[in-house]
Amino acid sequence: MTTKPDTRSTAPHVSDSHDLIRVHGARVNNLKDVSVEIPKRRLTVFTGVSGSGKSSLVFSTIAAESQRMINETYSAFVQGFMPTLARPEVDVLEGLTTAIIVDQQRLGADPRSTVGTVTDANAMLRILFSRLGTPHIGPPGAYAFNVPSVRASGAITVERGDRKTVKATFNRTGGMCTRCEGRGTVSDIDLTQLYDASKSLAEGAFTIPGWKSDSFWTVRVYAESGLLDPDKPISEFTEQEMRDFLHREPTKVKVEGVNLTYEGLIPKIQKSFLSKDKEAMQPHIRAFVERAVTFTTCPDCGGTRLSEGARSSKIKRISIADACAMQISDLATWAGGLDEPSVAPLLAALRHSLDSFVEIGLGYLSLDRPSGTLSGGEAQRVKMIRHLGSSLTDVTYVFDEPTIGLHPHDIERMNRLLLRLRDKGNTVLVVEHKPETIVIADHIVDLGPGAGSAGGTVCFEGTVEGLRAGDTVTGRHFDDRASLKEAVREPTGTLEIRGADTHNLRDVDVDIPLGVLTVVTGVAGSGKSSLVHGSIPPGENVVSVDQGAIRGSRRSNPATYTGLLDPIRKAFAKANGVKPALFSANSEGACPECNGAGVVYTDLGMMAGVTTTCEECEGKRFQPAVLKYRFGGRDISEVLGMSVTEAQEFFGEGEARTPAAHRVLGRLVDVGLGYVSLGQPLTTLSGGERQRLKLATHMADKGGVYVLDEPTAGLHLADVRQLLGLLDRLVDSGKSVVVVEHHQAVMAHADWIIDLGPGAGHDGGTVVFEGTPAGLVAGRSTLTGEHLAAYVGA
Repeated sequence: MTTKPDTRSTAPHVSDSHDLIRVHGARVNNLKDVSVEIPKRRLTVFTGVSGSGKSSLVFSTIAAESQRMINETYSAFVQGFMPTLARPEVDVLEGLTTAIIVDQQRLGADPRSTVGTVTDANAMLRILFSRLGTPHIGPPGAYAFNVPSVRASGAITVERGDRKTVKATFNRTGGMCTRCEGRGTVSDIDLTQLYDASKSLAEGAFTIPGWKSDSFWTVRVYAESGLLDPDKPISEFTEQEMRDFLHREPTKVKVEGVNLTYEGLIPKIQKSFLSKDKEAMQPHIRAFVERAVTFTTCPDCGGTRLSEGARSSKIKRISIADACAMQISDLATWAGGLDEPSVAPLLAALRHSLDSFVEIGLGYLSLDRPSGTLSGGEAQRVKMIRHLGSSLTDVTYVFDEPTIGLHPHDIERMNRLLLRLRDKGNTVLVVEHKPETIVIADHIVDLGPGAGSAGGTVCFEGTVEGLRAGDTVTGRHFDDRASLKEAVREPTGTLEIRGADTHNLRDVDVDIPLGVLTVVTGVAGSGKSSLVHGSIPPGENVVSVDQGAIRGSRRSNPATYTGLLDPIRKAFAKANGVKPALFSANSEGACPECNGAGVVYTDLGMMAGVTTTCEECEGKRFQPAVLKYRFGGRDISEVLGMSVTEAQEFFGEGEARTPAAHRVLGRLVDVGLGYVSLGQPLTTLSGGERQRLKLATHMADKGGVYVLDEPTAGLHLADVRQLLGLLDRLVDSGKSVVVVEHHQAVMAHADWIIDLGPGAGHDGGTVVFEGTPAGLVAGRSTLTGEHLAAYVGA
């Protein structure tokens, strides 16, 4: 049998020539006509100091354009339901592939959102129990804590041929606990915090923040509704009056000829306060909610969120509530022991999902963990799980500092996952600062040379060896290693923690030394945050700076967030003899055309909206009349356009000297934000910049103990040295600093280390080392000790 000769040409096919992503003339945010060529099917790391333009290039240019073009392939009807994306400001973008973005945005903090619901593991478990659970209680919805049971009966009219009315009943079994409505906790309102029962409504009985006695929409609607006696003390209300006062359904009433809605006090409080995210509230409102509302575990479901029926159905003596409460590594073992041919494909998918959790270093979580409690690094890795077993190839994966929140031991595992995605034929783009991840890159793009307006250019493109030899900030600091201190500070006292058992902690007793720099470390999930945030009592003497996102709109900027704008407005007002409100772009001084935004947003329906600079104020945000008022020779828009460093000099001396503003600016310079302009929208700041902005605002607090949660998150190697200097200054000024940290430079610089472990989840929760960094290195008895010894070259 003869075979035909292979007559195919050996010349490369024209389609194989598209092996680069080309970016020319990118000008998003601070990028200055950036042009780069990124190889496809390779691992490319983007590095550079915080604020140099990495995220602007990777996320706001490459990934944003890829997503925009994919969205355009859908029908106009579908696009109407999708976020509208404007085309990035760039001349040429070629060779793009489908982009999958895995960023650090926190997962939604909805009360019913858990690790299981966001990864679809819960959905697979529900189907499994509906097929194999005994006793059988119904379809998958019967095991879902988001699905309430529904029963209905009545007459329905069928409009088909002869019109006839028939009786029908409807029944749906859901798994939601009726007491807590699937939340796992029930709230109890302390009525003594809402009103003074000894007073009448006319005497101002309400003690709720913002409820003034003359408020038309709140207090007066109760006093003048006709349902209650406004002159009778609340303690003397009849049973019917008390029911109307606290629980009445919404009712239309007329107050001074105006139609208003009267509603019982408790449902009104629940709608106006309890339905909102507590972290987004103003401090005095949050304090009121914490005083007035207590949250306790639901007594009916024991916090499992599920109905009694759903909890009674079991597979091998395990209910779905038990399965979701298990540590995921244990749940994977349990699922691996199930053998049922009828659900074999489902079991295979469930096992793969659970094994992915373990592989990515999240085996210590449980599926019932609320998604809002995950850190930024944990949220990013949870999002990665759905991509690990994906059959897709030739797509672009975009990661934003995937090593955040990871111990050096866990970084090695993350590196293997990134390389595995690349080896399947995908393009992997990573924004990263850690040398351990930069070193595995096939291609490196280093942006800089500085931050903000001093950055936005490509300083280096090439290999790791080329970066080391190059004269860039990253290259010079690439092999920096902090050395152990020759002498450590002596503590001035101790903060005793006894019997700590939050989450996975096992009755931990530990003394945190005061007056020194203490680092709490250990692998991800070992119990560090549980020990620090769950056991150090918050109070007037403790200042806690966590990784929670800064909340602010595009109108918010460093000047408004830090309170810097207040002394500036007062100084302008005093110098010109006018009201301070004129110098706020959110108040009386705002340009009427753009309402103080500086830009005009034009909504084009399903198409991307257009943003244009306001022609009236030319982007200055203020009315022309306000800009005539000057202070120190500058108008308010010129002051907000200054960088922090310029403003510090401006307000520090001469006729513009303003001590209150100068103090705030000094703290911003201390945390390394001297390059940021005062009026720059918070939405354009990077993750590391936001963390340091939050730290700067807390430096003015009067606390004696500072608790910082991974302050190196998003920091470049060169910036870490500045942070260490700041921590030293805090300690030298008499403060006690406790830092939860994985960065070896911070560990080496510490006076005292508390190492938790030895593993994660139920394998952790104990103190495996207490002592000086030198003692940890010398003993090498823990994973942290081994990695720190290798880092300092001991």
